[in-house]
Amino acid sequence: MPNLLSIENLIKSHGDSRLINDITFGVDEGEKIGIVARNGTGKTTLLRMIAGVDAPDKGRITFSSGLKIAYLPQEPEFIGQTVGEAALNGVDLDKMDQDDRQRYTDRLAKELSRMGLPDLDENIAHLSGGQRKRLALVRVVMAEPDFIILDEPTNHLDITTIEWLENYLKRSRATILMVTHDRYFLDRVCNRIIELDNGKIFSVNGNYDMYLRRRAERIEAMSAELARVKNTLRKEQDWMSRQPQARAGKAKFRIDRFYELKERSQVNLTEKNVQLDTRSSRIGSKIFEAEKVCKRFGEKIILDNFSYIFARGEKVGIVGINGVGKSTFIKMLQGLVPLDSGQWVVGETVRFGYYSQDGIQFDENKKVIDAVNEIAEDIDLGNGTRIAPMQYLQRFLFSPADQQKYIYKLSGGERCRLHLATVLMRQPNFLILDEPTNDLDIITLGILEEYLADFKGCVIVVSHDRYFLDNIVDHLFVMEGNGVVKDFPGNYSDYRQYLQEEAKNCESQSGTKETSKPRRSAQRPQKMTFKERQEFQSLEKELQILGDEKKALEDFFANGGGDDFDKKSQRYNEIQDIIDEKELRWLELSEKE
Repeated sequence: MPNLLSIENLIKSHGDSRLINDITFGVDEGEKIGIVARNGTGKTTLLRMIAGVDAPDKGRITFSSGLKIAYLPQEPEFIGQTVGEAALNGVDLDKMDQDDRQRYTDRLAKELSRMGLPDLDENIAHLSGGQRKRLALVRVVMAEPDFIILDEPTNHLDITTIEWLENYLKRSRATILMVTHDRYFLDRVCNRIIELDNGKIFSVNGNYDMYLRRRAERIEAMSAELARVKNTLRKEQDWMSRQPQARAGKAKFRIDRFYELKERSQVNLTEKNVQLDTRSSRIGSKIFEAEKVCKRFGEKIILDNFSYIFARGEKVGIVGINGVGKSTFIKMLQGLVPLDSGQWVVGETVRFGYYSQDGIQFDENKKVIDAVNEIAEDIDLGNGTRIAPMQYLQRFLFSPADQQKYIYKLSGGERCRLHLATVLMRQPNFLILDEPTNDLDIITLGILEEYLADFKGCVIVVSHDRYFLDNIVDHLFVMEGNGVVKDFPGNYSDYRQYLQEEAKNCESQSGTKETSKPRRSAQRPQKMTFKERQEFQSLEKELQILGDEKKALEDFFANGGGDDFDKKSQRYNEIQDIIDEKELRWLELSEKE
């Protein structure tokens, strides 16, 4: 495959900190690359430099000539005042002939409708965060790019739109470079993962699941190498510690080797992680009840006679398309939005902790430590352990220097960690989380999932992160619109499978009804032609061979791999795509049997 992008010896610093430290890599045509790293390690900075928004301190970024490049930033900016002007993104329709102009505007209207966006004349200022992100995606699709750069594309999107985008990117011929914390998205779209760590990169061919395996192997190998270096260093230290005359005449290279070993031994493989070990307060037997709760805004109905009794330890996810009222629902629980009728009945021991997607409501001109000190002078971790705010903030990766930062200077990830810290320090026993996964890195998300899995109180979570929902919730409130809320017993993947089975049943019933009616000759199903029959038989043989090869590769991976690991990983992904394509054709032909 031809190389489309070359990055050579790239360096970028932020203040005294070097974010990107002399990295070099290339991107070939057809690659779909996900970049993963902790918050604050330069992922967005790297994408902005590649997109030409920022300049590196040193190094070179080179694209192949003639490439059409589209860039989706985390927070899109738009040209013009209306949806139509923003969607056109500077495209001059007057330069097109009448037919091309008509085709372009028809396609634009179709894409806007697909994304559920308002009319072309709607003012951009009236759009929600999710609508703005979908409008930015329309610009990307309309550009028909060869190379797509995406920074957190799933933020602010509902799950339906995320799944559409996932399928679009998977089938697109465009080369893709993206940053996302959505683990299912990474796993299903990407064929290569690049990890950014300590300013350097580590590349793995394969999807996110493959990257996790290879990362574990790399850390294990690095740990073994570090142990070997330290063991050798101890012996050399004994030699160096002897009297100078005892070393007289010894080779200079051994002294040089000692200092080289000493430098290599300074590598710190210990990862700094957020520590979520704050205990929840005791919760009684009576938790929380909803009694015939109703809420509407004009013609739009949010809840219609909603009743429910929460049990101790219950964990529920709320899902639904953007605009259906998910955030309104949990704001009503907090008393932030009044009910039209009905009531909430809250147990005396319930202590709510509310994580809002709107972020922290602190004075932006306060320092981090001062803001936390205003909430409490010490924090109870449970079991009689109390610590000072400074110690507590260090558990959320705020160093003493970071604690002196003004809040307006915090990054998105730092704001999320501070917000989470202030919620948990109050020892809530009923957590209400509205989009908690936005701006958190994958490592911190995993730690939060472990904390919530062991949490003894109740949890209500609104999230578009399917992996997060699958790991946390016992059941779902599915908000279908018009006030309808269905209680589904299972996680999001269970619900998705249920919807697919329902769709198949509907198709099956529809087909049964049609076949039960007398048909005219024109309605008879088509039969396979001779050529199609040969293709059908050939597909069966090919699928058998591909299935055997896939099974052999799975056995290879299960046994720990060996030589040509990267090459076989790439082949595994290729096989899966080929099988998907051939199975689809096989199904099309089988309907003519």
